[in-house]
Amino acid sequence: MTDIGREYGTALFSLALEENRVKEYYSELLTVKAVITENPEYIDFLSSPSIPVSERCDAVASAFSDVLSENLLSFVQLLTEKGHARSFYECIAEYKKLLDESERVSVAKVTSAFSLSETEKSNIKSKLEKVSGRKVTLECTVDEKLLGGIVVEIDGKVMDGSIRHRLGEVKDVISK
Repeated sequence: MTDIGREYGTALFSLALEENRVKEYYSELLTVKAVITENPEYIDFLSSPSIPVSERCDAVASAFSDVLSENLLSFVQLLTEKGHARSFYECIAEYKKLLDESERVSVAKVTSAFSLSETEKSNIKSKLEKVSGRKVTLECTVDEKLLGGIVVEIDGKVMDGSIRHRLGEVKDVISK
């Protein structure tokens, strides 16, 4: 993540805290994200130095004035004015990180060799919440290279219970 995304995301989060509108701002950010995701050329337009800044900011206003609060609209226009529209996704990521921290939510990235059932996900989530003392949101992915087991990354810690990792440990012991 760039410093720009971190700084702008942090500034917006601070403003949202002051106004006690943290979740509303996040919801509005997701609205803008959905529009940009559906129309990827929109970021190119907002970033284009060949189009006058005033025209780009007017386009933001006409596209979002009905769905965004004044501060969120100003935020998107500021990113556009300063030439940082391409950092929008990073701003959202930083905002989400700060939101999760404020709500004591940890994101656990769970990688498994096979798709996990809902019961397995629920069990993993419960155990992680018990261990961390926080609410946990799971982001599950499949990596067939693991052979079996799971790898969990949460709060900067990695718990590697994969067969691949265990085989590597056995290999290290044998080679000594």
